[in-house]
Amino acid sequence: MKRLFMAACLCLSGTVALTACGGGNDGAKPDIGTKEVSAEPFTMTIYAAGVKPEEFDARFRKALESKYPHITFKYRTSDKGSSIQELVAQGDIPDLIRTDIPSLKTSYIDLGLAYDLREQVNAHKYSTNRFNPVFVQEIIDVVKTGELYGLPVPPYFPQVLYYNKDLFDKFGQPYPKNGMNWDEIYELAKKLTRVDGDRIYRGFSAGTIALLRDNPYSQPILDPKADGLSNPDVWKKLFENLKRFYDIPNNTIAKTAVEEGAVFGQGSVAMQVNQYSIYVSLPPELNWDIVSAPVMEGAPKLMPQRGPAYWSVTKQSKHKSEAFQAIMTMLSDEVQMQDSRNGIPTTLANKDIAANLGKDHPIYSKKNTNAVNYYEPIPPTAKRQNGLTDIPVGTQQNIVANNFQKVATNEMDINTALGDISEKLKKEVEKEKSK
Repeated sequence: MKRLFMAACLCLSGTVALTACGGGNDGAKPDIGTKEVSAEPFTMTIYAAGVKPEEFDARFRKALESKYPHITFKYRTSDKGSSIQELVAQGDIPDLIRTDIPSLKTSYIDLGLAYDLREQVNAHKYSTNRFNPVFVQEIIDVVKTGELYGLPVPPYFPQVLYYNKDLFDKFGQPYPKNGMNWDEIYELAKKLTRVDGDRIYRGFSAGTIALLRDNPYSQPILDPKADGLSNPDVWKKLFENLKRFYDIPNNTIAKTAVEEGAVFGQGSVAMQVNQYSIYVSLPPELNWDIVSAPVMEGAPKLMPQRGPAYWSVTKQSKHKSEAFQAIMTMLSDEVQMQDSRNGIPTTLANKDIAANLGKDHPIYSKKNTNAVNYYEPIPPTAKRQNGLTDIPVGTQQNIVANNFQKVATNEMDINTALGDISEKLKKEVEKEKSK
């Protein structure tokens, strides 16, 4: 199945007229084009909501300014009064914008900013086969009519298993390994859930919001073809698998899903499945490491993940070719290699870049970052069919996580919870239709 999927994604480029099918990453540098543009000085505005100027400067500015000295790069982020909606209302539209899948429609397409990058891909003879195909696939799936509205920029957020080495040592249990399954983790969780004096040690926790959204089946929440929960039988398996951990005596879930995702850092939890991210700060005294996220029987042996953001060009930009070349530079092998060495997972198919993950990072250089690359990323969740009203991913994930919370605390049985989720999704769809 994996080989068929990869082949289909690579050939997708032929469907949308990006590049010829074939090629891929064989160690040779891709042809990224050398189209000439004017060297007249001008200012290019780049906008990325939620990304601090310090991070943009550290990752991208030097590469951009050294390659394009005639361009002044003005960077903006979502400060007070400068959301992308406010900038558009003011007529102050950036040339480049960092988009993402959950807000692509509302914060890019619906604002009249959308520009099809295929024109620049073809003009610059740029190979989209350099990227892991699942990330290109996802942004094409959102649009469904063939346009390419962005190219994937790191980071993305893969699921991994964090574990507290001190607790494994304390209770004489072997550390987890890459490639374990959920049943093996469950057995470990039972052994590591202990009461020691007046302190309770939990064997397992999870970032339930991310885990259920980015699940091992890549199962969507809202049905792509109808209003309501997609495939309740799969969701029942997901709920049953996770609930059994919270049925272990003394492994009680935290009061809220947000709190549950944060308990690992408190030092009394042996394991947690959550997103790999260098932006998460764990206490320096915590002796932890990571392994690959557990695989689930019946699900593909692939790595669940929250996909990346995307660099997109606005249709209002007067410098589309230059903006695309800026994207080429920010997504180059050289920049992504340094990103990877700094602990940021690459969106490229380049195995060497992936293998260097965390090598220069003061913390992750000492961790098992091979866990991130142990499995290939799973294909994106199926998107809503054309003509059907969609609702924000944030709304969907909160409905599911909140109902699972009730299941984990025995306030609601699984079947009732799933039926309630479906009804809540339908109501949200109706709300969206009435806007």
